Amino acid sequence: MASFFRSLNAKIRANPTLSYVCSTHFWGPVSNFGIPIAAVMDTQKSPDLISGSMTGALAVYSATFMRYSLAVSPKNYLLFLCHFVNEGAQLTQGYRWMQYHKWGGREEELKVKGENGLKAAVGTIESEAKAAMEKAKEVVGK
Repeated sequence: MASFFRSLNAKIRANPTLSYVCSTHFWGPVSNFGIPIAAVMDTQKSPDLISGSMTGALAVYSATFMRYSLAVSPKNYLLFLCHFVNEGAQLTQGYRWMQYHKWGGREEELKVKGENGLKAAVGTIESEAKAAMEKAKEVVGK
């Protein structure tokens, strides 16, 4: 049985493409792609959910491993791509966090919510007043 696996491994390693697909140089970045995919999907969520410190840490992490992926031999371009995408997503999230928490985004959102709430309340009061007027007309008309 051991000789079977040795011969299978030799056949895999003889083919450069199969050898690459069966290596950690390939599967490490592939399994790591969950981080940038999640980060890109998070750009569609509300900015009040963003953690500024985690975003900063992930931006530093991705920049470090982008450099590492090109420093190893052979260069791991798939790992570089993974961290490049993550770096872009983290910088986007960092900008959204700054916009919301530091540059007035939260106050603007609260102002809009307050105006919308006031309009809804006024609309409700108007409709209730109209209903009361109609009821009063019916009572007076009888």
